[in-house]
Amino acid sequence: MFIIKLSFSLAQNLDHSETESKAKRFMPAHLDWLQRGYDNGVFLVSGSLQPELGGGIIAHKITREGLDKLLQEDPFVKEHIVTPEIIEIVPSKADERLTFLLD
Repeated sequence: MFIIKLSFSLAQNLDHSETESKAKRFMPAHLDWLQRGYDNGVFLVSGSLQPELGGGIIAHKITREGLDKLLQEDPFVKEHIVTPEIIEIVPSKADERLTFLLD
């Protein structure tokens, strides 16, 4: 299982307002990419990091290599709007509602 932190980048010397503007332009494509992750059973949860720091995703049933490839397909990553950071968790215990994560 993975936790992915997508931090807004200040790449290409863009200030915060330029990054925001670019994010708005690519948001529909980013949301389509997210939906594909849900449709494929990889993404469990996604949402915004507050206050306006980027986004986060919890993913499972994918290898690290597969996740790296999937992240490179995200328009936000491609356009340097966000920088991904990946944390891998090997679950050993879970609330009974989440035992499917132990497989």
